[in-house]
Amino acid sequence: MSLVFQHVRFLKSASTVRDFPEDAGAEVAFCGRSNAGKSSAINAICQQNSLARTSKTPGRTRLINFFKLGSDARLVDLPGYGYAKAPAKVQQQWQNLMQSYLVHRHALCGLILLMDIRHPLTEIDWTMIQWSEHYRLPLYILLTKADKVNRNAMMKSLTHVASDLERHGFDAGTQIFSATRRTGISQAQKKISAWITRTLMQD
Repeated sequence: MSLVFQHVRFLKSASTVRDFPEDAGAEVAFCGRSNAGKSSAINAICQQNSLARTSKTPGRTRLINFFKLGSDARLVDLPGYGYAKAPAKVQQQWQNLMQSYLVHRHALCGLILLMDIRHPLTEIDWTMIQWSEHYRLPLYILLTKADKVNRNAMMKSLTHVASDLERHGFDAGTQIFSATRRTGISQAQKKISAWITRTLMQD
C-alpha cells in the first residue's frame, strides 16, 4: 500500500482512554524525553510545518495526539517523559495515560523512540527500550537534533548507541535525524510504512 505522509491530518487529542479513537487498523507512536523533538519530527516526516504543535518549553505535550494517515492508519504523539518540573500529580496522570495506551492498544504496531543525539540512552530511555522488548513491540530510534553536532560527533553517537543496544541484546534500528536540515526523513518514512503495511495485511 502507498502511504502519503503529506496528507496526514490531525484527528483528535485524548486526555483519557475513553477519548482514544477506535482501536482498529495500525498505529505508530512517537515517544521520548521531553524536548527530544517528537512534534518537530512528526512535522518533518509529514512535510508539514504545523501539523504537530511544537514548543521550546519541555513538557508542553500533555495529551496523546492522534493523526490520521490513510483510512486505517494513524501516527501518535505521546507526552514527553522525564520532565521533572511538571507537578507530581500531572506526571502521574501522563504516566498512567501512556501506560494504558502502550500496554493495551491493539492497533499499536511500532514505536519510534526519539533521543537527542547529544544525550542518548538515558536511564529512562533504557526503561522504554526494555519495555518494548518485554511486550515484543518493534522499536526504531531516531537520534534527533543532528544539526547541533558536527559529523564526527554525529557518527560517534550513532555507533555508540548501536553498539550499546547490540551489547545488551536489543534489536532496534537506529538512524540520524534532523528536522531542521530534513535529514533522515525518507528513511523514517520507509520504516513507518513497512510496519503499517505489514500490520494491515495481517488483519
